[in-house]
Amino acid sequence: MKIRVKFTKEGDLKFIGHLDVMRFFQKVLRRAGVAICYSAGFSPHQIMSFSAPLSLGLTSEGEYMDIEVSESGPSEEMVAKLNAETVEGIRVLSWRLLPDGADNAMAGFAAADYTVKFRPGYEPDDLAQFRKEFEAFCAQDEILVEKQTKKSVKQINIRPLIYRLEVGDDEVFMQVASGSANHLKPEMVFKAFYDSKGQELSPFALLIHRLEMYTDLGDENERKLISLQDVGTEI
Repeated sequence: MKIRVKFTKEGDLKFIGHLDVMRFFQKVLRRAGVAICYSAGFSPHQIMSFSAPLSLGLTSEGEYMDIEVSESGPSEEMVAKLNAETVEGIRVLSWRLLPDGADNAMAGFAAADYTVKFRPGYEPDDLAQFRKEFEAFCAQDEILVEKQTKKSVKQINIRPLIYRLEVGDDEVFMQVASGSANHLKPEMVFKAFYDSKGQELSPFALLIHRLEMYTDLGDENERKLISLQDVGTEI
């Protein structure tokens, strides 16, 4: 049976890379006594895959891992077993059974929610003015940025990739396109804004937190986003 696990990555663990997270969960699954399946061949390994890895320095409460197990206890029990073996910063939030034929977390990834705020000491001098100008900038029909391809640099319009945007008093909420076909990082929107003003955005200015990941069950005419967690069901 295929299981989808949702977990957090917070605190100092934002500086831990994806391969270390994968190795960590391999050990956690063994210590927790999970009946995980292994691949065949001369070098068997645990059958697991992750959704889009989080960039170093970002935190999240919506990370996903898919595993294959031969048996499972109730979801609540399995979450408790895993959390008994994790460390501060990584907390398992859910354990869901995936339906037959469901895309893995990486292939099904289509959008994500983020919050973005300025690191203390990097805030604009006039936050109210920033909020007003940034909101107006993102409301444009077209936001052109340069993107490096394998052969050249081309301009792309990232505005259609911003699905939702809310500018609050101290943070910005963004829902953006993500995945293999279209992928927009929140920092790219901020950089485009600063570039439009002829200013430079410090690489240390932003604190970015991923809230959730989604798959799209709609079609070319209408998006129908549901969280990767809700693809599965409680056991």
